[in-house]
Amino acid sequence: MQDEQQYRQLIMLYEQLLNGAHDISRMLDNECYDDAITMVKSREATFVNCRCILRYLELTPVQKNELDKIVNELKEVEFNNIKKLEAGMMAVKEELSASQKSQKIQQAYDNTDDTGSIINVQE
Repeated sequence: MQDEQQYRQLIMLYEQLLNGAHDISRMLDNECYDDAITMVKSREATFVNCRCILRYLELTPVQKNELDKIVNELKEVEFNNIKKLEAGMMAVKEELSASQKSQKIQQAYDNTDDTGSIINVQE
């Protein structure tokens, strides 16, 4: 009976992680990166709890299949979140590179000196 309660708790924890992964995905879509990072950090304890429960819990084949479905869906959502972050990082990197090039050009041709280099031939 206690194994069944622990199994239900494990399923509940994995479903919380899955729902959190979907929330993080929406945050990334809305470019709420600070909130997403905060949520990622807060989920670490839940992952540790899942590992502890799994270590001491003996699963039946039916329970293992049910758990594997949830875990595989969680992995897929997390993988997609990582891809979104990588794409966002590349976009920021490209923008930064373009901005740096523009700034270099502007600094190279920015001549704010009023002394000039034109010679007055009349004098």
